[in-house]
Amino acid sequence: MGSELEENATSFKSLGLCDKLVKAVGELQWKAPTPIQAETIPHALAGKHLIALAQTGSGKTGAFALPILQALMDSPQKAFFALVLSPTRELAVQIRDQFEALGVSIGAKSAVLIGGLNMVEESKVLARRPHIIVATPGRLLHHLRDTKGFSLRTVKYLVLDEADRLLGDEFQKSTDEILKSLPRGGERITYLFSATMTKKVKKVERACLRNPVKIEVASKYSTVDTLKQHVLMAPFKHKDCYLVYILTKKCQCTTMVFTEQCATAPFLAYTLRNLGIRAIPLHGDMSQQKRLGALNMFKSGQCNVLVCTDVASRGLDIPSVDMVINYDIPKNTKNYIHRVGRTARAGRSGVAITFVGSILDLPGYFQIESLIGHKLPLFPAPSEEALQFLESVREARRLATSKMKESGGKKRKWGGNDDEEDIVKYLSNQAGTSKKMFNKRFKK
Repeated sequence: MGSELEENATSFKSLGLCDKLVKAVGELQWKAPTPIQAETIPHALAGKHLIALAQTGSGKTGAFALPILQALMDSPQKAFFALVLSPTRELAVQIRDQFEALGVSIGAKSAVLIGGLNMVEESKVLARRPHIIVATPGRLLHHLRDTKGFSLRTVKYLVLDEADRLLGDEFQKSTDEILKSLPRGGERITYLFSATMTKKVKKVERACLRNPVKIEVASKYSTVDTLKQHVLMAPFKHKDCYLVYILTKKCQCTTMVFTEQCATAPFLAYTLRNLGIRAIPLHGDMSQQKRLGALNMFKSGQCNVLVCTDVASRGLDIPSVDMVINYDIPKNTKNYIHRVGRTARAGRSGVAITFVGSILDLPGYFQIESLIGHKLPLFPAPSEEALQFLESVREARRLATSKMKESGGKKRKWGGNDDEEDIVKYLSNQAGTSKKMFNKRFKK
């Protein structure tokens, strides 16, 4: 162990990091700088603006956290030193946790500002004047408007993590308003990090970056070499049977199952639980406490299947994920890269399986193949073996439907007031086309 830490120290020290931070990465058992860290940290320590593109799971958080912490040590100005924006609450919490782990030896204090938590408690944390603020755009704007004495005028470092989404239609208005409240580009250092980038990055580059260093350690929409990607032709009416077949066959794996609709996630989780599979849902209609609770249960191994929407597709570092299943094709094709990036992280291997359930899924599937630049091989799932679960799946679905209707009668945040309607839509969705149609379409 000692020799390994010594090797780690040499590697990170050669990037220009101080001894305290070199010791911190050693205590976290980071074996060596990842490519994105090796490329960005020297430029960041030199005070350069950065636009960095790297595959998900490549260590982007460490790449911007370490230079910021080192700059904090050298700066007489402490409070509200750096701001990190994140598109999702879970990612914000994760970034805050990494800042705290890396900065504990230098006394760095951080705060997380996210929707779903108590604003009064967050205001108390801000009153203690933390060094690092990690926030989602909406909640940060609430504090800028309503929290007395709070401003961003002293921020020296700005990080947009998952920059392509923060600059997209969903967050662009909020992000633009936040940028106006910050010191001008010449008075702060700005880092843009993402696994995928859009043309809107150029707008921010022109507006607030002067001669940024552009770093790409991956092609625009690439996935890691240790990820094995497959497609599974599973007619819609039997998708659950194929899912249960895979989860049963790989029962020792930790798996994330992605759905498009919020109502599908709890329904599918209930169905799997009724079959003895330890599944838990995670989606945007859950309260923040329940979302964090579900994520912690999955991370701790209490549940080995997380049925989730794209709220869990970006940035989350769960090293033990063995498999990702795209139960539904993502509407935004770029989200495929982020979804499958939950596995095969930090040099580990992983499996990604994308279900094609009907003829309507084919355009999205072809877009995925075009995005990644190659065809996906078929995942071996004999129909006679998968359909052995047909009767038990039908019963499990019936019980799940009853459970969802029962829950829908109570005041809760999961599916709003339209749970029963959403369930009906899910159960009566377009029937899957026959295998004959799939075979004809994929004959070549």
